[in-house]
Amino acid sequence: MIREIVHYDAPILRVKGKEIGTITPSIKTLIDDLFDTMRHARGVGLAAQQIGEALQVAVIDITGVKERPSKMWIKGKPVDPEDHMPLILINPILKPTKTKVTSHEGCLSFPGLTLDIARAQRVAVRTRTVDGDWFEFDAGGLLGRAVLHEVDHLHGRLYIDHLSAEQRREIKEDLEYIKRGEPIPEPAEE
Repeated sequence: MIREIVHYDAPILRVKGKEIGTITPSIKTLIDDLFDTMRHARGVGLAAQQIGEALQVAVIDITGVKERPSKMWIKGKPVDPEDHMPLILINPILKPTKTKVTSHEGCLSFPGLTLDIARAQRVAVRTRTVDGDWFEFDAGGLLGRAVLHEVDHLHGRLYIDHLSAEQRREIKEDLEYIKRGEPIPEPAEE
């Protein structure tokens, strides 16, 4: 079922998700709803907080995104990330590298706002699967960025939190439009 995506300034976006114990039918329904909602919105990732649920679950699917390549390693060996899509993250634990890369990033909870965000170049991930098993992999490129972005949501952090005070001042007006549910106006041509 397609659910409504909450936008910036909704209190739920600042709530740390509760860890998931048993994978119940309601959790499986939530995961299906996350995928339906993400695909409908044409995103590559969505966290439970973005549809109003404060739980440690997010979904990612980078299938078909060629202009921003993804990288994935399992047990140190490179694999094709698309072979492991769609991806479900339940109670994920991350270990990011110290080396950072800046790239543009959007967020379905911030419609129309694309920002340059510095994130770890690569991240080691340990996550539960729907079967209750653990799945471990490393991610880079778009996949790594998506994992870091969605796991931030699971902890009540937003991509704007990675901006400097000056950068946040520069987007203050855009954030006001999003809060009011209005589209961000296109910049005037000079």
